[in-house]
Amino acid sequence: MHQIESGLYQRQGKALTNFARTLPAPQSDLAQELIKDPYSFDFLALGPAMSERELEQGLLEHLRSLILELGKGFAFVGSQHHLEVGGQEYYLDLLFYHLRLRCFVIVELKIEDFKPEFAGKMNFYLSAVDDQLRHESDAPSIGIILCKGKNEVIVEYALRDSTKPMGVAEYRLSAALPEPWQTELPTEAEFAREFPLMSLVKLRIEVEREIRPLMANQAEGERPAALGPMLNELQRLGLAPQTAERFRNALHVMNRAAHGLDVATAEASEATEIAAAFLAELRAIRNSRSS
Repeated sequence: MHQIESGLYQRQGKALTNFARTLPAPQSDLAQELIKDPYSFDFLALGPAMSERELEQGLLEHLRSLILELGKGFAFVGSQHHLEVGGQEYYLDLLFYHLRLRCFVIVELKIEDFKPEFAGKMNFYLSAVDDQLRHESDAPSIGIILCKGKNEVIVEYALRDSTKPMGVAEYRLSAALPEPWQTELPTEAEFAREFPLMSLVKLRIEVEREIRPLMANQAEGERPAALGPMLNELQRLGLAPQTAERFRNALHVMNRAAHGLDVATAEASEATEIAAAFLAELRAIRNSRSS
């Protein structure tokens, strides 16, 4: 059911490759059928700002799902597999061995669209693996370049004169939350409604934290615990910022937000602006007193 829902039939054997020219007939046909385009990585919870390292780490953490997506015959050899060539060190993103093709398969991960230089780098890796890892009974190693996107004409030109077997395919991440999460997490509309309230509550807490050090010289029992009396005490001590009265008006809105009562968007926006200015003045007063 999963393979039907993920459109396996439309993806199987659709990658752009040079297998027909670089592999003998029986192996080239089998290799072509084994590579998909695009690959579905909907088991990953990664955003568009991910790095290549985060993509690789996510695939390793879901190795079973990755193997299932790659298909039958793929055996995991390692990640960041070390190679030394000409006294310099190189690392392969993912290295597999295919039990039916009897060859190593190098997978390079790219978080951008395909570029011609990716093929040159893969050609280099394949030569190194064939020289250092390939057994005399193994078939030529194969490279798979997985990219965020590709221009088919550019891929065709990049692979046309390559002497090593390689293919280029895209990967797809899930565009939606898994169904169990959709019922647990707030909707976009709910979040948009609640976010101004959460900002007000956070500001209220930060204001309280800034006021307490200003009353540090008072005995513990004399210190007011509520924000309103705290503000009165600041004014009595001559430490209240210039925006104190405006903040007192905004405090009513902040208290409603803290108790989960509905607050109009315009009210929340105005109260946030006043509270932020009041907080900045409190910090300036504390800094001047400490210096």
